[in-house]
Amino acid sequence: MINEVQAAQDEVIAEFAFLEDWMDRYQYLIDLGRRLPPLADSELLEENKIKGCQSQVWFVAEQHDGRLNFRAISDAAIVSGLIALLLRIYSGRRPQDILDTPPAFVAELNLEQHLSATRSNGLSAMLKAILSFAAEALQEA
Repeated sequence: MINEVQAAQDEVIAEFAFLEDWMDRYQYLIDLGRRLPPLADSELLEENKIKGCQSQVWFVAEQHDGRLNFRAISDAAIVSGLIALLLRIYSGRRPQDILDTPPAFVAELNLEQHLSATRSNGLSAMLKAILSFAAEALQEA
């Protein structure tokens, strides 16, 4: 049976398949990022920053009813779009499903080939943070 994380990855991959070239994909990412709700000033703390991102990224994780909910924002347009993708895939999911599902969408979308080295490192840092939050949630359960 396909889990929710895999289903969300499949949806994102299908959406990107409709975009002909990378300029369209970048614009789509920027548009997704613009729709992210802002974080409260009280959440823009050093402890919520993702280390390893060249741009500033604040990431907040909460657990409700056995599911992890993520909220995040960045000061960079394309990074905000990458955050929006990650939130679509991982927010509201069960920690075990997050840990059991490799981030295949990164390779499927050829993100690492089309992102700068610093953005690719940032994406990796955000994925590591999500996996870390999921692992911590399982340990606490």
